[in-house]
Amino acid sequence: MVGIVIVSHSRLAAEGIRELAAQMAGPDLRIIACGGMEDGSIGTDAVRIQNAMIEADSGDGVCAMVDLGSGIMSTETAMELLEFDDDHSDLRVMIADAPVLEGAVSAAVSASAGDPLEAVIAAAEEARGMKKLSD
Repeated sequence: MVGIVIVSHSRLAAEGIRELAAQMAGPDLRIIACGGMEDGSIGTDAVRIQNAMIEADSGDGVCAMVDLGSGIMSTETAMELLEFDDDHSDLRVMIADAPVLEGAVSAAVSASAGDPLEAVIAAAEEARGMKKLSD
């Protein structure tokens, strides 16, 4: 099953998004919240994100959901770090270009249905076009 990593500058935001997505997906899906810095301050840390990716992986790849620009850079750095990790260099990670909350819920539902990584990413990215209000 595809795992999901929620990358946010805020620990509380990442944990809240993980909680909501997990309720939609069920207990078997690995969804890891990776928010804030080790000391609790706001920010992102590539090494912490790399560790979250490793924890989320069950062999089918990892969908990364990110909140803001520097979170994307930290996530890309984490992906590069994996390339140099002999034990995890084959771990497939893709970043979804999607709103983090809506995308995470859509990705979680897709992943829990057993969809492959590309389909999970597509489900997350479809959330960009979701209308919240009717015309």
